[in-house]
Amino acid sequence: MSRTAIRLALRDWDHLVPLAAGRVPTPGFDLRIDSRDVTPDVLAEPGLDGGETSFSRYVQARAAGDDRLVGLPAFVMRGFRHRCVLVRSDSPRTALGELAGARVGLTGWPDSGNTWTRALLRAEGVELAGVDWRVGPLVAGESGKERLGPRTPPSNVSVLGEGESLVDELAAGRLDAVLTPFMPPELFTRDSRFRHLLADHAAAERAYWEERGFVPGIHLVTLRRETVEAAPELPGVLLAALEQSKRHWVARRRLLADTTPWLLRELTESAQLFGDDWMPYGTEPNAAMIRAFCTELHEQGIWPEPIDPDVLFPDPALTVPAAQPEALTAR
Repeated sequence: MSRTAIRLALRDWDHLVPLAAGRVPTPGFDLRIDSRDVTPDVLAEPGLDGGETSFSRYVQARAAGDDRLVGLPAFVMRGFRHRCVLVRSDSPRTALGELAGARVGLTGWPDSGNTWTRALLRAEGVELAGVDWRVGPLVAGESGKERLGPRTPPSNVSVLGEGESLVDELAAGRLDAVLTPFMPPELFTRDSRFRHLLADHAAAERAYWEERGFVPGIHLVTLRRETVEAAPELPGVLLAALEQSKRHWVARRRLLADTTPWLLRELTESAQLFGDDWMPYGTEPNAAMIRAFCTELHEQGIWPEPIDPDVLFPDPALTVPAAQPEALTAR
């Protein structure tokens, strides 16, 4: 029986390794995963059938009636955002509310992660219109990307000059804080000039979970519509395979926990707090998170009208992925 070749482009997230290594079956399909350093533009690469896509970009496209990408409710990148606010080590600021009226740099205006981080500021009473936003690369020489999005940003959003970077501007005192999904290398040194705004961001993130009940989604997996039309069963098969890959990875990490000094403790604490799965797939387990994100895109002015979450994942087969209990076996 012939199998259809499918090519996806994804970052090399740990929980995708079993799938990429062929440890997880994809009945009817020969799956090839290209590892990427940056998020791919699925529509711009004719050889791709799908890949990792910005949640913000996907939602805005769907809200505009653009259905060229079929999203799977599999958020392969997700995480709390309290940790994503950096200040200088000598900064007097220690709370999100203290960024009111500040000069704040960020890596992209409509980006999913930065949208979630700005939502934290809004929740603390910070008026986004009163912040002086500067958009640019985190470090000098970083590869270029579209940082302002397709729509005109608010008047208090400007772009850094040629050759300037967020970390350099923060170090020089020309910025008061930086929002970034990825940390600069210097943060991992003992004499770093930077620190997290929140000294105990993990405590703030636990409180967020207890209040909201979800971990924010940043990127999801999408497929080209023509690929789905040629193979309508593919979304369901791939969603189930992603679920099995994730669960197999968790089981292996629990067995082989000596990859960082305290990984076992973190795995144990995470299971006690979140239960068996802190990053569930499917539309139903993510309904509150999806609804909250759509609200933020509108409230922050990134999208001009309220967004109906139901337009994002209309296929009923994507509600909850098929259970794969055998994937929990640590082999």
